[in-house]
Amino acid sequence: MSSPVLDVTDLSKRFGDFPAVDGISFSIKPGEILGLLGPNGAGKTTTIQMLLGLVTPTAGSIRMFGMDLSTHREAILQRVNFSSTYISMPQSLTVEENLWVIARLYGLSDIPRRVGDIVKKLEMEEFRTKVTRKLSSGQMTRVTLAKAFLTEPKILFLDEPTASLDPDIAEKIRALLKEERRSSGLSILYTSHNMREMEEMSDRIIFLQRGKIVAEGTAQEIVTRFGQADLEEVFLKLARESRC
Repeated sequence: MSSPVLDVTDLSKRFGDFPAVDGISFSIKPGEILGLLGPNGAGKTTTIQMLLGLVTPTAGSIRMFGMDLSTHREAILQRVNFSSTYISMPQSLTVEENLWVIARLYGLSDIPRRVGDIVKKLEMEEFRTKVTRKLSSGQMTRVTLAKAFLTEPKILFLDEPTASLDPDIAEKIRALLKEERRSSGLSILYTSHNMREMEEMSDRIIFLQRGKIVAEGTAQEIVTRFGQADLEEVFLKLARESRC
């Protein structure tokens, strides 16, 4: 049986007296897509920030590729990337220039080919020379996804990757993610407020509420456990409970 590419144990983060993340443990296997669900304030963003080494945990451990993030951060992050609709990139550069900067920061070889391939995959040809500040929100979302794919990561953290996309492009992005998982063994941590998308994309789902994991399993297992009609009903039930 394959060892996990990501292994999180008793991970916690406190901000003063507030437990943003409270002793969570989970793992991701090679080629697995793990959905991370929870209402706003549940701890999803803080968890991802800790996995990226941007926030230091209060307690617990994060291991990727068999290495501890606290002591092998640079080696690990060379094999990891991240995309979010909330990422900002240099506004005065063109799309292509931004991708070249990322490629050089990661020390990639054959940059013209790599940039050309990812521009084609994400159907960005028509705005590849456009200045970034002039992009629409959907175009900017594709640029941040291109940044993430460009480095050919082994683990990809995706925070609402299709939130600003029209249905056609969103479907193509989901298909691309599935193909990358199939062809390269890419592992993905996936967050979205689109419950149908989470059901389609996730092999397993973990549900956070008030910084704790309150459910884990396939979408159908979670729906059955909570006695609801679908994943959206589970989400609504837990979100309303978290406000009480």
